[in-house]
Amino acid sequence: MNWIYACLSNRNVLWLLLIVNILGTIYGYYWYGWQLKDTPAIFLPFVPDSPTASLFFVFVLIAFLFKRNWPLIEALAIVTLFKYGIWAVIMNLLVLKVTGELNWAGYLLIVSHGAMAIEGLLYSPFYRMKRWHLVVAGIWTLHNDIIDYVYFMMPRYQVLDQYTANIGYFTFWLSICSLAIAYYLTIRKNRLQLNMNY
Repeated sequence: MNWIYACLSNRNVLWLLLIVNILGTIYGYYWYGWQLKDTPAIFLPFVPDSPTASLFFVFVLIAFLFKRNWPLIEALAIVTLFKYGIWAVIMNLLVLKVTGELNWAGYLLIVSHGAMAIEGLLYSPFYRMKRWHLVVAGIWTLHNDIIDYVYFMMPRYQVLDQYTANIGYFTFWLSICSLAIAYYLTIRKNRLQLNMNY
């Protein structure tokens, strides 16, 4: 396992991940463009969930490259990367089940969002967050669920509209699960902690 963490802390790997996440974030905001045009300004920060999650991780990587830790951003990143990574994978699989088909973009979303969920967890031994950072991330995440499923600002999958209530219920518990995993990996006693190999 040591070689994996040595690889993750390699500056060339960090730069590569930074570039990939910047490009993914830009594309993510572009993908949401049509929905953002119809979104009231007050809700704009809460609509593009996945690109905002990858944007948090962009700042985590920048901090690592400057030999720094930004714990609040780390907390937001690990929770939202896992939550929205898994959420997008499940939603696209549900589209496949409901319609019997999925276009190439759907499969690309499954792969890219699965990678999102994994990368946030892989870097957890390098995070330096405290409980209050995770509390803030929890407030952000659960508040986002309210915006999505009370004010109906969730990402639009029109073929899944009839399942909105079920998806909202699933998303709430996915948020709780994401927070629990983040706590287990970053806050609990005897967790794995590593230093960046600069």
